[in-house]
Amino acid sequence: MTTLTDRPRTALLVIDVQNGVVRGVVRGAHDRDRVVATIAGLVDRARAADVAVVWVQHRSDDLPPDSEQWRIVPELSRRADEPLVHKAYGDSFEDTELESVLAAARVGRLVVTGAQTDACVRSTLHGAFTRGYDATLVGDAHTTEDLSAYGAPPPAQVIAHTNLYWSFQTAPGRTAGTVEAADVDFAG
Repeated sequence: MTTLTDRPRTALLVIDVQNGVVRGVVRGAHDRDRVVATIAGLVDRARAADVAVVWVQHRSDDLPPDSEQWRIVPELSRRADEPLVHKAYGDSFEDTELESVLAAARVGRLVVTGAQTDACVRSTLHGAFTRGYDATLVGDAHTTEDLSAYGAPPPAQVIAHTNLYWSFQTAPGRTAGTVEAADVDFAG
């Protein structure tokens, strides 16, 4: 139901599943291994369904390009024909070619996975939705690090709250929601 005309296709968006993001400086991302394995399974299913897989890779002082921290985790393998979008801001659309990549592939529906739940995943979901995309969050395929020492809730609560509030997002002509990986329907 996207408001983007002539965009019937779906894409799986894999946001910032990079060594330095999911490993964290002091602590790793919450439930890292299970989340990465879930994303890997979704990537396989998307490819089998001929659904575009779009990779997003963040760069910053802590994630300098071509460094070990910047690289996508070894458990995930991007194919050479799959788009890779480089970004420097939380919203994967901000100052990147993501919109043109999706437009060229006629994508109007995004299935969103990755890290960090309370930063780049959340920003990209909102960015997609306000730009007219249908945006589905895969509730068991995103993660964040523990920032409770800085006043944030524990990571499990951050993830649960994001899953909850995204399941109630509404806007004219667009759909949003949260589903578990097992319930992702790449055709729908």
